[in-house]
Amino acid sequence: MNTTAPPLAGRREWIGLAVLVLPTLLVSMDLTVLHLAVPALSADLRPSGTQLLWILDVYGFLIAGWLITMGALGDRIGRRRLLLAGGTAFAVASVLAALSSSAELLILSRGLLGIAGATLMPSTLSLIRHMFPDSAQRGVAIGTWMTSFMVGGAIGPLVGGALLERFWWGSAFLLGVPVMMLLLLLGPVLLPEYRAPEAGRLDLVSVLLSLAAVLPGVYGIKQLAEHGVDWSAGAAFLVGLALGVVFVRRQRALRDPLVDLRLFSDRTFSTALTTQTLGVFAMAGTQLFIGQYLQLVVGLSPLQAGLWTLPSTAAGIVGAMLAPAAVRRIRPAAVMGIGLLLSAVGFAAMTQVTPDSGLTLLISAFVVLSVGLGPTMTLTTDMMVGSAPPERAGAASAISETGSEFGLSMGLAVIGSVGTAVYGTQANDAVPEGVPARAAEAARETLGGAVNAARTLPEGLAEQLLAGTRAAFTSGLHATAAIGCAIAVALAAVAVPRLRHVPATGKAAEPGEPTDEPDEPATSTQRATT
Repeated sequence: MNTTAPPLAGRREWIGLAVLVLPTLLVSMDLTVLHLAVPALSADLRPSGTQLLWILDVYGFLIAGWLITMGALGDRIGRRRLLLAGGTAFAVASVLAALSSSAELLILSRGLLGIAGATLMPSTLSLIRHMFPDSAQRGVAIGTWMTSFMVGGAIGPLVGGALLERFWWGSAFLLGVPVMMLLLLLGPVLLPEYRAPEAGRLDLVSVLLSLAAVLPGVYGIKQLAEHGVDWSAGAAFLVGLALGVVFVRRQRALRDPLVDLRLFSDRTFSTALTTQTLGVFAMAGTQLFIGQYLQLVVGLSPLQAGLWTLPSTAAGIVGAMLAPAAVRRIRPAAVMGIGLLLSAVGFAAMTQVTPDSGLTLLISAFVVLSVGLGPTMTLTTDMMVGSAPPERAGAASAISETGSEFGLSMGLAVIGSVGTAVYGTQANDAVPEGVPARAAEAARETLGGAVNAARTLPEGLAEQLLAGTRAAFTSGLHATAAIGCAIAVALAAVAVPRLRHVPATGKAAEPGEPTDEPDEPATSTQRATT
């Protein structure tokens, strides 16, 4: 048995981590930075409704589609090389987006940003795996990485709003240029290069199949979330699923597959992936309703609503950063179990929100929910990256990110649709007599339609319409929160026992304690402590 402890990271690695979190922060921020710029952008470029949706969605859409390919490519050509190439492409695409003179050019630029962003996420995470071989240090590094991702998504609208106060809408994209210039300057000095020692060739057919499977699948899910069930969404999803089966069969037959399917036979990897994906799934649908509740029920502006979500972001960061310290003494499964049950309490509290309960109950529940899920997101990411062999860390990182993207899209589509269906059912009875037919139809479809319709009605009738539809919307929020609560409890009951073999990072597993099954490779935590 190898008793040599892994080397500890030094000052250079920790400074290198600071360099790695910058592109992660930026990639996450670009997902949300345009939310408050839509009115100014629309007035300038005059996009159609379909074009506007593509401007907002194509970035995340192509990140999801290219993650697997870029993760495998980094394992083959070098992760630092891919990171620096992607950083260069991201800076160029940022300038193109900022200077776009038409909706078509902005869609193209956002698409290029998405492809470039897909190189950055798995490269940064797999480099962390290489730079921090000690499991305890790696947990802290991944917690920091996860924090930067959460902060980027939270501050995107705020940064966009601040820039809009002084500059044109394109200025939001120019933030990427100095950040990537700093990466290109410091990366070659502070970041090590790593590639798989016996890297095989990149199978182009597998690349095409992965894109052909992921992109229609994500598109179908997004269509389902935005427009409900229709034939185009169903067809796209089924096409993606069928091509996914073909992709998997090809990987099994290849000597150098794009995705090593043996990763999924590792109990630690597969359980962590499932837990993270379902955790994001549970959170996504509820978050969608929280944002609308703050604006359409409480009456906050988009900027005010964004500011009121910051406490939950801070709570998630606290949970993510406390997890590495906790698992020095406590098994990761126990920490995750406590976090998942705490998030279930937050979800449950959210089912008690009423249209008149104000902000305190909702924000408090959101804080508890976020601080509970934070450790789960950090620890599952660490388990996935750490349980993969070093030469497959890029692919493992890409699979982790792809799982999160699918969880987010599916949560918005499935749980969001359930909440919308509950709203529609109750809104049918909430529209009072005397409301014109067109306004009544709009009010039954969405709360936003009800708020717009109320502006055209006499004061008494408008108040009656808003009271009924806001109550219906709150019932939809209750439904999404109840689903989230059930998922969190189920994950605690199923995932925790399956991960109990992973020891705390501060001690080795005791003789006779549960360990991994014999036919599975040892986890990174076990390798670090044996």
